[in-house]
Amino acid sequence: MTLRISANDLFDQQRERLGLRWLAGHGGRTRVLEAVETVARRPSLAGYLNIIYPNKVQILGSEELAWLDGLDSRLRWETFERLLQYRPLAMVISKDQSCPEDLREMAEESGTPLWTSPRRGHELLNHLQYHLARTLAPRVTLHGVFMEIYSIGVLITGESGSGKSELALELVTRGHRLVADDAPEFTQIAPDVLDGTCPELLQDLLELRGLGVLNIREMFGDTAVKRNKYLRLIVHLSRPEDDPAAAFDDSGMVRLTGDLGARHVLDLDVPMITLPVMPGRNLAVLTEAATRTHMLRAKGVDPAAAFMARHSHFLERGTP
Repeated sequence: MTLRISANDLFDQQRERLGLRWLAGHGGRTRVLEAVETVARRPSLAGYLNIIYPNKVQILGSEELAWLDGLDSRLRWETFERLLQYRPLAMVISKDQSCPEDLREMAEESGTPLWTSPRRGHELLNHLQYHLARTLAPRVTLHGVFMEIYSIGVLITGESGSGKSELALELVTRGHRLVADDAPEFTQIAPDVLDGTCPELLQDLLELRGLGVLNIREMFGDTAVKRNKYLRLIVHLSRPEDDPAAAFDDSGMVRLTGDLGARHVLDLDVPMITLPVMPGRNLAVLTEAATRTHMLRAKGVDPAAAFMARHSHFLERGTP
């Protein structure tokens, strides 16, 4: 599905925050900006008046309006015509400045949304650029339970029936927080950041076989759920019947380092650790330990590497 946003949607979403008012070009309400490859090229999503590399949302501040006022009538008309032929999603005048009548008329004739705001130009730029970039950012839905464990985002994955939801419930009772069950959505909001959220339909809910749907917020309070979190680690639950070789891998390196790997999500490789699901194993404690170990590795502390270095030093020194 191609991500998109219309001029009308953008106006409704930012009207209160930016104090937007619609001056002209109501016929352009249905203009659409799509998350296609050309959006990421030279023209930016939002920026100050630019007729060479036109922005998708053109911001007209004091300097831009003063520059337009300094043009003779013919050049001014050609500039407006060139500006509007690129069909920007909208034009926004900052600080509630008076709108040039000829610009208003041309916006109305061409069906180009023309708005005004009491905010300064740089405020409009920051808000609109961030909002558009987030709305049109690449996103994907993954199967699993997304949680905040020790302040970092952890996605618990595994085959159906591996115990993901039961593990999540146990972690909630231990003070951790639920973000999303079953179908968390991840958006790449920066080159190295995946932001995970919960679909509105599943907000605060956790489904367990035998118990049905539980409302975690009502059962454990507001502190038991979280709206969004950055994905930093994946904990994959592996049952012996799903992958016998992986579940019982007893090789020396795996015994020392754990079953470490990575999963490619959008443009990022997210660290992943696999935990075998077997009778008698406390998966909640193991998941907490995996999260703490990941945090230590992120700080440059690797217990396995330290042990191997100590072992090498012991061999070089010789046994007493």
